[in-house]
Amino acid sequence: MSNSRRKFLQNSALLLAGASVKPSYLFAQKETAMKKLIGIQLYSVRADMFKNPLATLKAISKMGYEYVEHANYVDRKLYGYTASEFKKVLDDTGLHMPSGHTELLNAHWNKSTKQFTDEWKYTVEDAATLGQQFVISPGMDENVRKSYDGLMRFSESFNNAGDLCKKFGMKFGYHNHNFEFSEKVNNQLMYDIIVKNTNPSTVIMQLDTGNMYGAGGRAKEWIEKYPGRFPSFHVKDEIKAEKGEMGDGYDSTLLGKGVIDTKGLCFLGKKIGGTHHFIVEQESYQGLTPLECAKINLATVKAWGL
Repeated sequence: MSNSRRKFLQNSALLLAGASVKPSYLFAQKETAMKKLIGIQLYSVRADMFKNPLATLKAISKMGYEYVEHANYVDRKLYGYTASEFKKVLDDTGLHMPSGHTELLNAHWNKSTKQFTDEWKYTVEDAATLGQQFVISPGMDENVRKSYDGLMRFSESFNNAGDLCKKFGMKFGYHNHNFEFSEKVNNQLMYDIIVKNTNPSTVIMQLDTGNMYGAGGRAKEWIEKYPGRFPSFHVKDEIKAEKGEMGDGYDSTLLGKGVIDTKGLCFLGKKIGGTHHFIVEQESYQGLTPLECAKINLATVKAWGL
């Protein structure tokens, strides 16, 4: 997880602390095999979502988006709404949410009881209420990355999360950033270890085509190395920057304006990666507003004929 996104979630906890609601999973949605979805990660319009989530979702829907992915779940609330309330907001605006981001931490797994904490169980239950197909963790504890045994144990927790999600008709997923492609343990890249040691029937990889670039990762190589493992993409392009969103010298930009062949990657993912969720994400805007970027990016993806 990038520092900017981690700070965003920490601020969310302060702003959106609220009461819990009775868990519900009556609306769990089964994954529709290979149904193509083009959506937007709401982190792309995070400031607008905090200012006025309802108006922002209406604007997103008016542009032609049908699917969104959340990046805000704190104290059982999403952008100030309970899961059932947010589901109604989505329904009223004609939107669906097949996936969402909530970080799975070491603290969510009780080693002695071999059970997830109530907090994580509620995360999965609320995701089912929202009609999600995938519950996706966008990162991991930094201390997990220090040893092979620690990373192996955490990969096992991914499998356990996948088993829990399966009970609700969903799958667990992991979303990469940049460190997985630059850091090694036991002389293996971290991303190799994660992919090799997670159960493909219950755990998906959500491949962010941009995050890896500054660390030397090239999405084409990973799609070809692990065909079928990437049902979901974050469709993202990158340009050189002085510092970069993750400190590696690259910022995200409008699709087709950067150094990544995002169009080619999407078609490769569709052909051999098992990809059917294409989630547009842009975190830096080069003088445009986030909503302007969202509109341009949707038009670009549609023009590709995906």
